[in-house]
Amino acid sequence: MFKSFVALAALVATATAHYTFPSLVVGGATTPAWVNVRKTNNFNTQAPVTDVTSADFRCYDSQTNPTAQTVTVPAGGQLGIMSDGTIYHPGVVNVYMAKAPGDVSSFAGDGDVWFKVYEISAVTNGGSSISFPAEGVPGVTFTLPKNLPSGQYLVRMEAIALHVASSYGGAQFYISCGQVEVTNGGSGSPGPLVAIPGVYTGYEPGILININYPVPKNYTQPGPAVWSG
Repeated sequence: MFKSFVALAALVATATAHYTFPSLVVGGATTPAWVNVRKTNNFNTQAPVTDVTSADFRCYDSQTNPTAQTVTVPAGGQLGIMSDGTIYHPGVVNVYMAKAPGDVSSFAGDGDVWFKVYEISAVTNGGSSISFPAEGVPGVTFTLPKNLPSGQYLVRMEAIALHVASSYGGAQFYISCGQVEVTNGGSGSPGPLVAIPGVYTGYEPGILININYPVPKNYTQPGPAVWSG
């Protein structure tokens, strides 16, 4: 009976440790859930994506037929993405953007159109320890590049949980896509441009990794370099 209780407790703890990213932060204010962010398949279950080749790896919205409103943010301004709790697991964060050719509401994000604008990596010191600054935070806030061209964009949040990533498919991806219109933009050329899915194979050393033992001597952030403008 004790074993059954322990197993149930572990299951509950695992379930409650999951999270979604339903809100943006614009002008210092957090938007209501799923208003400016496309509702993800896991809006109730909070279950992650584990297949980096899946179509759901992009915005995780194949089952929700989502609609979202587009919120305005100036180039060079602050943009945040908030969870419905905290980023509970040890792991890293990537934020990607893709510019729509017109109305972002009808933009799927196909092809090599995504570029990275922000990341939070791991901190290592040669094998003595590894820590994850993103662990336990409620969300992320970053500055949009001043040279980011004006227009409408998808903003894709990607929190990669690495606590059980020692086998292929073990890394857990918590994903959402918000909709923003960038104003007062510049004439930059964001890149490198990648496709999502397609950006990862799942065998990258920052995705397929045992963070517990032996302690990694270093950590390689998955994905392209951040475009800072």
